[in-house]
Amino acid sequence: MSPLHPGHESTLPDVDVVVATRNRPDLLARALAAIAAQDYAGVVRTWVVFDQCPVDPSVTRDDVRRPVTALDNPRAPGLAGARNSGVLAGSAPLVGFCDDDDEWLPTKITAQVHELERTGAPTSVTGIVVVYRDSQTSRVATRDELTLANLVRHRVMAAHPSTVVVRREALLGGIGLVDEEIPGSHGEDYDWIIRAARHGSFAVVEQPLVRVQWGQSMFSQRWPTIVAATDYWLAKHPEFHADSQALGRLQGQRAFALAAMRSPGARSAIMQTMRTRPRELRAWLAAAVALRVVSAERLMDLAHRNGRGI
Repeated sequence: MSPLHPGHESTLPDVDVVVATRNRPDLLARALAAIAAQDYAGVVRTWVVFDQCPVDPSVTRDDVRRPVTALDNPRAPGLAGARNSGVLAGSAPLVGFCDDDDEWLPTKITAQVHELERTGAPTSVTGIVVVYRDSQTSRVATRDELTLANLVRHRVMAAHPSTVVVRREALLGGIGLVDEEIPGSHGEDYDWIIRAARHGSFAVVEQPLVRVQWGQSMFSQRWPTIVAATDYWLAKHPEFHADSQALGRLQGQRAFALAAMRSPGARSAIMQTMRTRPRELRAWLAAAVALRVVSAERLMDLAHRNGRGI
């Protein structure tokens, strides 16, 4: 990356931003407006990838500093393929991601480019503001939290994909593109952030610079996908099996999903989780759902109100 000299736009690296979208024009318009409003003095080029829906050419903008290009997703249907389509369409030395229902705060890119230059790290993330119904919760990860061991043990929600800015050479090289084989693209960001942690350290901006809307994806209706994706991660990443706390967490999430879908396999999944880690809270929550003491939706709602997931 070229040295950064504030006030000299020619020295600032271009940034490609990939926004994958599907039939959410109002939310998309808000996300694009927030990207256009960045105070970054360099060029921010946005690639809007329309996944499994018609391309809307009206989002295109022929602007010198904030151009927007609309394209379709010729790769695997879903979020992973759409993100990769946008990445491969661009050529800027830095690549960022923004979900179509999230909003960047104006200083985000400037802060991250400076932190990338200062640290030399391949990837940068910021904190988030979780917006769920009538509540807002700031979640900011520290540098110490974003190690491979800690990311395996704890899914650090503050390291959200809409906060990521990564060097293209790392994205196309040691880290790799988004995994298009993950069932339903569920948790593709978690898989990617683990690979990013294997590749190198993070340039962390310890400020909440993205407003993240929770509850839009309606995963309460996609429990089978969650089970399949969790099985995929467990088969792919040996790190989970080397840490009983990490393994118990994923097994507990899997058991919770099975309980939510009233699967006959829920009981054995709950018992497996308790054998791995008897104190794993998700196993007990799954048991409560399986016994119909409380609904999965109610527990998800309570977690989201506190800026967390199950």
